[in-house]
This record gives sequence, structure tokens and C-alpha cells, in this order.
Amino acid sequence: MHRLLLTTALLALSSGAARADYVLHVLHINDFHSRIEPINGYDSTCDAEALAKDECFGGVARMAAAIKAKRDEITAAGGNVIVLDAGDQYQGSLFYTTYKGREVAEFMSAIGFDAMAIGNHEFDDGPEGLATLLDGVAFPVLSGNIDVSRSKVLNGKVDDTVTLDIGGERIGIVSALAMDTPETASPGPSVTFQDDIASLTADARALTDAGVTRIIALTHSGYRRDLDFAAQVPGLDAVIGGHSHTLLGDMKGAEGPYPTMVKGPDGADVPVATAYAYSKYLGHLTLTFDDAGRLTAATGAPILLDASITPDPAIEARVRAMGAPIEAIKQKLVADIAAPIGGDRADCRARECEMGNVVADAMLARTADQGVTIAIQNGGGLRASIDAGPVTMGEIVSVLPFQNTLSTFRTTGATLIAALENGASQYQDGAGRFAQVAGLKYTLDPAAPVGRRISAVQVRQGEAWAPLDPAATYSVVTNNYVRTGGDGYAMFRTDAQDAYDFGPDLADVLAEYLIAQGPGFAPRLDGRITVR
Repeated sequence: MHRLLLTTALLALSSGAARADYVLHVLHINDFHSRIEPINGYDSTCDAEALAKDECFGGVARMAAAIKAKRDEITAAGGNVIVLDAGDQYQGSLFYTTYKGREVAEFMSAIGFDAMAIGNHEFDDGPEGLATLLDGVAFPVLSGNIDVSRSKVLNGKVDDTVTLDIGGERIGIVSALAMDTPETASPGPSVTFQDDIASLTADARALTDAGVTRIIALTHSGYRRDLDFAAQVPGLDAVIGGHSHTLLGDMKGAEGPYPTMVKGPDGADVPVATAYAYSKYLGHLTLTFDDAGRLTAATGAPILLDASITPDPAIEARVRAMGAPIEAIKQKLVADIAAPIGGDRADCRARECEMGNVVADAMLARTADQGVTIAIQNGGGLRASIDAGPVTMGEIVSVLPFQNTLSTFRTTGATLIAALENGASQYQDGAGRFAQVAGLKYTLDPAAPVGRRISAVQVRQGEAWAPLDPAATYSVVTNNYVRTGGDGYAMFRTDAQDAYDFGPDLADVLAEYLIAQGPGFAPRLDGRITVR
């Protein structure tokens, strides 16, 4: 009898402990990059044929349907759910170049996000561009390591932290934005940046002091930096990140597990999760806390948003209506190619890639009659691949969405070597500054000391190659973003001679080049970049 009573009591205590657990489902996306319409396997806009074959992924209508279905499923079971965006909604298609953020505010509001981190590309059109989003949404948009108090259009509109009531519990959110954003976008002098780890530490401590025991870092700094945050910032229970377009999970090509567990400064494991990019996946992280607010479990997996998910019909209709004015531009056939042009992010930021060669060759061909012999294109400016067959202007804009123009200038061989060193300076992080080239060859050793990573630099002289002369002056073409110091290329801003930054749009240059190559064109790698 006593044994039965004891067993019953233990079961009751066990049941009570289980009920005290708090489970939070985190649905998250990052780096959407204006993929309003579904994408193909090359991360560019799907055409009618691929749509008819159910070979497309994502798009805002499918993403909306997936979020709604999962959120409804969780809440119907009495669960708790939060929907987060880790930044970079802006830039990547004709929708953004047409509507400049108004479409982002409309669709994000319709989906019902709970919070969003600012991404670097939200500053592509300056503080005014970000203000369009901030003024158009009711949910908090935050970044704790930027000071916007001197900005007339942003002051008072960006949160450092936010605390949300989810299922009767307070969930604190802290945030940080990549500190090199002044080099990769255009925040302007009125926006200042603080150290990200120091900022996150102070904000997490402030929330903890206020009694918030469950804290998520929603960041736009990249997977490698997110691992640092988890390891070094006290008080974090999870990190949801973006910026590096990292795929996590058990699928082919994943960089790590989803979530990636990191030992935090207090010895507890901290999960780090991110969900690739372009709306191809919806992240789903499940966090379990005990009644003291300590994280006891973290599980989950990214959800592939393929044709098995029916797009939300109302949002799909709105996409068609907004897309009507740009359909003629997008569908304009400009060329036909015999083989795909690979523009995979991991390739174009680490080695010679097909799209890097084609774009650099196109730049060089466009300016050859001006005596230009060298082209440099930042790998981060290449945003998609192009499949074989007919090529539309929409596909080209997906590859080159930034509306950059050709820039020509003259500079010394020594400056060019410094530029190539800059291109290699954040190699391990997969930074966009990696230099794709034409009319130039070089060898890169990522493990070599700073200043010695670049060697064997050669320039084309007719049909032959010759060593680059540091003292000689060369005529160069790049895009206006790089020429004016973007992606760390400050040497082009300070040392360029006879610079002209107002050439044709780079997307038009690529279109003209593909037309000129004819329908038999196929890209090739020719050894212009050697990585040791």
C-alpha cells in the first residue's frame, strides 16, 4: 500500500515537472533577397516550364502558406510559436528595384512576423531605404549594435531589444548587424556601429536584470560569427542568424547540423540555427525550457518549401498584380546559352567560378575599345546562376540585382596587388570581396600571412601572359560599388586615376555579352585563379 502511494506521488511529481516545461517553436527565415516569386534550382526566378513541372521552391506565397500551416498546427495543439526574420529582405529581383521595400512591408505584415533583424542590404538605398520598411510594419525591427540617433529618418524607429509575451512567458530578443556593413552597403555617416559582442552582452545582461530568463539572439552577421556569439555572450539561449546563406541540416551540402550546439560561457549548450536563403527553406527550431527558464533541449530541422506546399492564394494573387508592370521586362528574352552558368555563392566567394568569368569577361569586352585590359568583379555581387537555354532579363537581374554601373580607371600594379589581397582578406568567412577577374591571373594561399596571400600575378598581353609590374599603370574596369570603396576596396577610391563611375548598368552589359556570344555559348574555367 505504501509502495503504491509512493509510486502515485512520484508520478504526480513527474507529471507536474513535465507541465512546468515551456516549449517554444521558432519559425525563422533569413536572406530572402526579394525572391517574391518562386525560385528554381539555381536560386533565380522560376520560368513557366519549371512551374508547370513542379520544380520550383519558395516564393512569398508558398512561404506564407508554410508559416501559417505550421503556426496553426502548433497553436491548435496548445503550443507556443514565434516567427522571426534574420534580415536581408531587400535586393535581389525586379520586385525590389520596382517597389523599393514597400512590397516587403506589405508581405511581411500579411504573414505576421513577430520580429526582424536589420540586414546589411536593408541599407542598400541608405537610411531612407530602411525607413520605408520601418514605417510600413507594426512589428519590431531591431539591431542592438547600431546607433541611429543622429539619423533624421531612423531615430526612434530601430529597437535595441524587444520582449515579447508568448504563451504567458517573456521572450527577450537581442540583435546585432555585421560590423562591415559600411563597406557592404550604404548606411551613411549618421549610422554608427558598435562592437557586436560587447553590444549583445550588454543587451542580454539588461534583459536578464529585468527578469527575462529566455533570450534569443536574432542576428545578421554570418554563421561563423554566430558561433562566436553563442560561445562568448552570457545569457543567450539560442542564436537565429543570417547573412552567410548557410545551409544546416542532414542534407547534402549542409555546412553543419541543425541546430549547431555550442558550449556557452556558462557551460550550457547554446543552439545556433540559420536557414539558407531565398525562401527555399523555413527554419523550425524547438526550444524546451524548465520552470527556471533554463534551456533543456533544442531540436529541429529546416523545412524544404517545395511544390508539396500550396502557395497562399490571396498572396499569390497579390504577387501577380504587383508583378504585372514588370512582367514585360522580366520575360524579355535576351539570349540563348548551351550550358548553365554556375554562380553558386560558395564557389564565387572562394575560387574561380563560371559566373565570375562570364561577368568579368563581359565587363572587359564592353570596355576593350577604351584600352581597358583588366576587369575585377566582387564575388558577392553575383547572386544567382543561369540555367541552359533561353535567358530572360529577369534571370540576368537575379544575377546582378544591385543596379551597379561600370567604372573605369587607371591604377598601378601595386594597387592591384593590394586589391587582390583585400579580396582574400576574409576568405575563411566567404566574404563577398573575393575577386573574380579577367585579363588577369593570380594565385591565392589563404593560409599565408597577411600581405603574402597573393602571388604569381600575371596580366594578359595579346595572346601571352606576363608578370604584373607593380610600378606600371594599368587600365581597369570594375563596378561603381567596388571602385568607390565597397567590400573593402578603399585603395580604388583613393588611388584611382581618371575614374569614371557612370557607365552602363552591369546587367545590361551581361545581356549584351551573352547576345554577342550566340546560342552555342558555354562557360568555362580556364585557370585564371589558383587556390592553394
